[in-house]
Amino acid sequence: MDRSKALAALSALAHETRLDLIRLLTPQGEAGMAAGQIAETLGIAAPRLSFHLSALEQAGLLRSRKVARNVFYSVDTQGIGSTISFLLNDCCRDHPEVLAASSHRDAPPQGEVAGTANT
Repeated sequence: MDRSKALAALSALAHETRLDLIRLLTPQGEAGMAAGQIAETLGIAAPRLSFHLSALEQAGLLRSRKVARNVFYSVDTQGIGSTISFLLNDCCRDHPEVLAASSHRDAPPQGEVAGTANT
């Protein structure tokens, strides 16, 4: 991944709604979710949701596909992986402490469902 693509992806992720979208859609896998279902789940108005989905798609972090009258969105795992790889390998030069910290997995805080925080 080149620097400009990494910056675009990181910039897109630097917003709580867009981060919530990634957190919501990642467990959905390739099937993804319909835009209406995403809006309902996160409590986001359609125009605002469309803006955030577009930003993530342009950054290479989401994919969309149309099925009948619905648009389904799913995480572009290649885009997410490339962004993380850029940070770990290109920026941090495989620093052992950074790698050790990145392997630590945090569970969502009690009472929080992944993908529904701070909406």
